[in-house]
Amino acid sequence: MRDADRKYILRAVQRARPRNPALSRAVFDFIRDTLLLRPRQGLLDDTYVYEQRRFAGKFQQVTAPVMAKGMEDTAFYVYNRLLSLNEVGGDPGRFGVAADDVHHYFEERQARWPWALSSGSTHDTKRSEDVRARLNVLTELPEAWEQALYYWSELNRPHRSDLEDGPAPDPNEEYLFYQTLVGAWPLEPYSDDEYTRFVERIQEFMQKALHEAKVHSSWINPDAAYDEAIRQFVARALDPATSGPFLQDLRGFARKTAHYGMYNSLSAALVKLTAPGVPDTYQGTELWDFSLTDPDNRRPVDYDHRRRILAGLREQAAAVDRLPALARELIGSKEDGRVKLYVTWRTLSCRREFAGLFTTGAYLPLEVSGAKAECAFAFARREGDRCAIVAVPRFLVSLVPDTSDLPLGEAAWRDTTLTVPELPAKRFRNVFTGEELSASGGGRMPLGQVFSDFPVALLIGES
Repeated sequence: MRDADRKYILRAVQRARPRNPALSRAVFDFIRDTLLLRPRQGLLDDTYVYEQRRFAGKFQQVTAPVMAKGMEDTAFYVYNRLLSLNEVGGDPGRFGVAADDVHHYFEERQARWPWALSSGSTHDTKRSEDVRARLNVLTELPEAWEQALYYWSELNRPHRSDLEDGPAPDPNEEYLFYQTLVGAWPLEPYSDDEYTRFVERIQEFMQKALHEAKVHSSWINPDAAYDEAIRQFVARALDPATSGPFLQDLRGFARKTAHYGMYNSLSAALVKLTAPGVPDTYQGTELWDFSLTDPDNRRPVDYDHRRRILAGLREQAAAVDRLPALARELIGSKEDGRVKLYVTWRTLSCRREFAGLFTTGAYLPLEVSGAKAECAFAFARREGDRCAIVAVPRFLVSLVPDTSDLPLGEAAWRDTTLTVPELPAKRFRNVFTGEELSASGGGRMPLGQVFSDFPVALLIGES
């Protein structure tokens, strides 16, 4: 048994004992000794040792689902500070990770777990990768987000119900509601039928979230009056006839977070597809997908629609000289989702062509310097005489505060440069634009050139 395991067992028993003063101390001693596989006086025969190990094994099998039910299926619906952090395997108390720590993680992953799956969305995620990418934008808009919350809450005051236990929804649940709207709001334009279905999806999500939280209602002991009050609140708050000013302001705010969120999604998709690990693309996320927790994320997927889009992209990208124009076109119409499918298709094709490069190839962190250095993340992959450079933007609000500006060219990146280490190749081809780039004599590559026509870059070294 590892020292860390022993420490956690002793700490858990120590904390549990004073919380259950009615239970005999012998119960806790028995659990402690059994989990630590300590022999008990007078019980050293083979039968006891066998049963002790069997009990400890069963206990270990139970602890994971118990933790998941208490943490992911309860606490994650109560602690709503930033919903993008409330994800399976995540830590809501940890806001972000430094770039150096991410590099260290990928280096260790390549060394120890190169075949582990890399997924952004699964059948079990609380929110899709694109919803979380939008919600992350809120961390760059704290003042605007705070003002919006106070304004929206005041506008929706008439829609809350006064029950015996207090208002429905309570402030924490209303905060959950607003984050959910910003994360899942449909891209415009949308039809009346699509909006009606969206309202129904939000009602269904809020019911599940309240029942999982187990504060005012639950699956085992539902409060019908409270559940209905929440359903009515959602219906009235999202009804244009009763909430015109709220919906108008919400749409403006959601449009801004969606704009930056799409760039966040492209960055995350490219890193997932090229960093150490085996990329896993969940059904439907080839295009923009703003699904919430199950069963919302298990709706049927229109694969014929995706095949038609992919066929069109293949045709448009058939000639290399068309790629810069195609890249610009996809960014100009990013709301239709083709740009995400384009990044996925071109990157997976590159992985197939240079299979070893992205599986067993070394991971090399790259340094970014200049005025907008904090707004970029980059690394290289290398295997033998093959190499690739991956560069993506982050903190898009800081990079281009005006949503009418694109995160492209020197206007956005100014003097920011990427330091290219000694690699087998001196010239590189941009997989998304077909452009050729090379580093300067000092091994520097201006990000204004790297991101001249497309906001993410995959550069393949060419001898």
